[in-house]
Amino acid sequence: MGGVEDENGPATKRMKLSSGVLKGVVDGLSSVRSVPNSLEDLMARPLVIEGDDEVVGSKGVIRKVELVRIITEALYSLGYDKSGAFLEEESGIPLHSSVVNQLIQQVLDGQWDESVATLRNICLLDENIVKLASFLILEQKFLEFLDEDKVLDALKTLRMEIAPLAINNAKVHELCLSILSPTKCAYVGSANQSTTRAKSRSMLLEELQKLLPPTVMIPGRRLEHLVEQVLISQRDACMFHNSQDKEISLYKDHKCGRDQIPSRTLQVLQAHTDEVWFLQFSHNGKYLASSSNDRSAIIWEVDSHGELCLKHKLLGHQKPVSSVSWSPDDSELLTCGSEENVRRWDVSSGECLHIYEKAGNGFVSCGWFPNGNWMCFGTNDKTICMWDLEGKELDCWKGQRTLRISDLEVTKDGKQIISICRESAILLLDREAKVERLIEENQTITSFSLSRDNKFLLVNLLNQEIHLWNIQEVKLVAKYRGHKRTQFVIRSCLGGLDQAFVASGSEDSQVYIWHKCSGELIDALAGHSGAVNCVAWNPTNSHMLASASDDRTIRIWGLNDMKMKQKGPAIHCNGVHYCNGRA
Repeated sequence: MGGVEDENGPATKRMKLSSGVLKGVVDGLSSVRSVPNSLEDLMARPLVIEGDDEVVGSKGVIRKVELVRIITEALYSLGYDKSGAFLEEESGIPLHSSVVNQLIQQVLDGQWDESVATLRNICLLDENIVKLASFLILEQKFLEFLDEDKVLDALKTLRMEIAPLAINNAKVHELCLSILSPTKCAYVGSANQSTTRAKSRSMLLEELQKLLPPTVMIPGRRLEHLVEQVLISQRDACMFHNSQDKEISLYKDHKCGRDQIPSRTLQVLQAHTDEVWFLQFSHNGKYLASSSNDRSAIIWEVDSHGELCLKHKLLGHQKPVSSVSWSPDDSELLTCGSEENVRRWDVSSGECLHIYEKAGNGFVSCGWFPNGNWMCFGTNDKTICMWDLEGKELDCWKGQRTLRISDLEVTKDGKQIISICRESAILLLDREAKVERLIEENQTITSFSLSRDNKFLLVNLLNQEIHLWNIQEVKLVAKYRGHKRTQFVIRSCLGGLDQAFVASGSEDSQVYIWHKCSGELIDALAGHSGAVNCVAWNPTNSHMLASASDDRTIRIWGLNDMKMKQKGPAIHCNGVHYCNGRA
């Protein structure tokens, strides 16, 4: 498998070298010495192993030689040197060829010229890989000379060995500059130079490992990587995986039950006196804010038992409150009246801290910049503006930047502003680079929601579809169907563990949940008696989902096996505890 067999060296010698080499790669040790082999051993030849084409496993896709070599590498990386050496001897399958072992030992010992020469003896068809690997080795030689204050030797290495390779000119220039300031090339410190160099040499081996073909040098911890891939693949394929506590074991295939998805009404909040239009949990998951056609917003507090109680009812808007937005630290809340003003509230006291108004215009959306000192507003003249806390306009983007009914998001780095700019297009405005990109749909866009990692945008459309876009690549990655939308603005969200699910309201009074990756519909939750306008998933509790409806209520959904609290009115929290619509 792309290696070299040491025909003259005894198996015990090969075992001893492999054991030390792998320990050196993992632990950064350089104490192992190899015994120089003959010139014949240093010449790369095809590795001929009996049964090289033998496969194992019921599917016939695993080559035995590859499996044994990967297991051997895993044993060494786990510190089982004797077991690794014994497997090499018993199987007759060496982890590395003698020429690769020689290269590894020379790198650990700092024999740079010998390392470059040995590299040439490895059968590498790509000359560019040979050059790149030689560059890495000689760069290490150069840096260690500088570390030892051998400036002339470093300069000679740069001029006579590195520069003639004629690759990576930018790096060569950087090395030239480093001669003028050697301290910039210091590693960890000079108290223990040998330890410092040994560590850097093991890191060099890791870089070489990534560069050389895997048939020549097995990638480090390859078996661990493959097993992790399998476990993650099983988890991602599991439609119901929604708990950190759900154990993923090597002993059995992973499978969760439907009971991991919130599907039972645990609480009904009834403090609004008209249609509830918007919901948003705070970043820390301790509060839920709701806004309504009754011209109020409410801050609900989540207690230690997962029960929501009314904390503050925020009054003052003269028009329905269309949306809310939490400050980055959750200490303040913005509420936006429909084409009216924006108010900033103190979450702790419920006090209105400031009212933001723009002469001749009303606001249609609001959001925060990550520093917590700036805010972003969309106005009904299709402008987006940036204000400070005191009400001073800092910047403004005129033209068709937003619509009368619009969502607005600012990315975590504060660089991008996202808004619906046309009926069928979403604007991705990079305010620093002054670059505008568009997500264009064939249907009218009614709302959107940004994922917590700022990589995806969930877009609701007029044709009763929800589209998931990768906003870094501006690429459509998934579609979700099943909910009903004919005339109202219906909002959806990403949520659950690692935001693996999509939830949406619907005009048929149900809450719909899909698996994000597969697009399969998991459940439709009944309970509301009017259109469900908005849903919100608690960012810190994957089992808590909230929905807002035209029936003037907010429902809190949880797991089916959760214990029901006392039924009937709960005066202290302005809510009623329900089970799937039944009091």
